Amino acid sequence: MAKVKEKNIILGVSASIAIYKACDIVRRLKDEGFCVSVVMTREAEELVKPLLFRSLSQNKVYCGLFDPPQSWEIEHITLADKADCVLIAPATANVIAKIASGIADDLLTCIVLAAKAPVLFAPAMNENMYLNKITQVNIQKLKSLGYKFIAPKKGKFACGKTGVGCLAEVETIIKEVKKYLSH
Repeated sequence: MAKVKEKNIILGVSASIAIYKACDIVRRLKDEGFCVSVVMTREAEELVKPLLFRSLSQNKVYCGLFDPPQSWEIEHITLADKADCVLIAPATANVIAKIASGIADDLLTCIVLAAKAPVLFAPAMNENMYLNKITQVNIQKLKSLGYKFIAPKKGKFACGKTGVGCLAEVETIIKEVKKYLSH
């Protein structure tokens, strides 16, 4: 019997307080048999060190656009080409805005612009930021271009307020990734 090709997931991690849930996302994707490569924004590195994601994913963690590669490769192209899916979780208003505007000024945004694989965003931000007209226009623009969104849920924010904008449940995110990969 032929072995089924392992699916490659690029997990883009941006700087949201919900970053701790990205650790569980990596673990759950690995449990499902996916190969997970984590790409962190520089701002995300201020919240969690890459070593944690390297341990969970059992893969190199990619951070800077101009970090020296371990082998001669153009990392954003190589990673984009091998991706079966790009999942950005948590996706901040900043990373959503940059991608909606075509700005590719870090490794994650370059990968998204180079990827032919489906890109899923799981937004996580304060309700004021999520419901802001600019953020909503950016989300609608990306949806109109074929990008997929996993809707945030209502919950309690780090600031103590309650509203919509909390990262979707990990189970919901995993279910959506599997759904898009089955197409």
